[in-house]
Amino acid sequence: MREQIEALTQNLAHTIVGKTEAIRLVLVALLSGGHALLEDVPGVGKTLLAKSLARSLDGKFQRLQCTPDLLPTDITGTNIWNPKTGEFTFLPGPVFANVLLADEINRATPRTQSALLEVMEENQVTVDGVSRTVPQPFFVIATQNPIEYQGTFPLPEAQMDRFMLSLSLGYPSAQEELQMLQNLQQRANATQLQPCISLAELQQLRQICSQVKVESSLQEYILELVRATRHDEEITLGVSPRGTVALQKATQALAFISGRDYAIPDDVKFLVPYVLCHRLIPRGGRNARTIVERLLRSLPIP
Repeated sequence: MREQIEALTQNLAHTIVGKTEAIRLVLVALLSGGHALLEDVPGVGKTLLAKSLARSLDGKFQRLQCTPDLLPTDITGTNIWNPKTGEFTFLPGPVFANVLLADEINRATPRTQSALLEVMEENQVTVDGVSRTVPQPFFVIATQNPIEYQGTFPLPEAQMDRFMLSLSLGYPSAQEELQMLQNLQQRANATQLQPCISLAELQQLRQICSQVKVESSLQEYILELVRATRHDEEITLGVSPRGTVALQKATQALAFISGRDYAIPDDVKFLVPYVLCHRLIPRGGRNARTIVERLLRSLPIP
């Protein structure tokens, strides 16, 4: 299993240069059964990372380019009249895939964004009163530009809470950007990647991650961190219980990726900014990451 993780990491590193931490975090979301939100400026490799991950998995990949005129049925699918059979036939939408890339998700209207809520939480969609299960495993990786606000619709708190973690790629260093240009000459791109892990193996990896040991003292530490966000004077809306569960699952996945069958406090401290910051609303325009880092310093480590 460790060899499969290494193979998947190396596969992504072929196209995503110098973003070891981002790759690690996306794998944490994938192995813990959650979803990932990439928030960054255009052109830093958000879509490339999602496409490379989909190519590395031996499953079905669908891309959804979000625009203001996108309808909920464009995501979930719809029933169409079949004149040959004289009845309605269900036409599946792009959510019926193993990896769904929702590109620029904040350009879709709130009504369309809400179409993703059910499928991200319950792995099913309901159309005309009939519920249909999406293929398993199911992983959503969404991107959005946090700088440009014209023609965008901010994701509501209920939808932000559905993402296991939120991360930013950032600009590459000079050496990394040079490596990108050299890779371009060598024609190294996502379309040339070969699957290195099957869907059955991914499901098995998820099962193993859920069995990673988390001591009760570490669970209490996670709980103290989350509850601190609900009572802090600089926070309007604290982290929900879903965030508590997400932090433990992400901690288990990170421990497994690190080669351990038990979690340690450093796993929690590393993940807290990525798992909790997008779930809370700071008061008075304060920075969520600064608040979370202050809470980390104030609480004793088990």
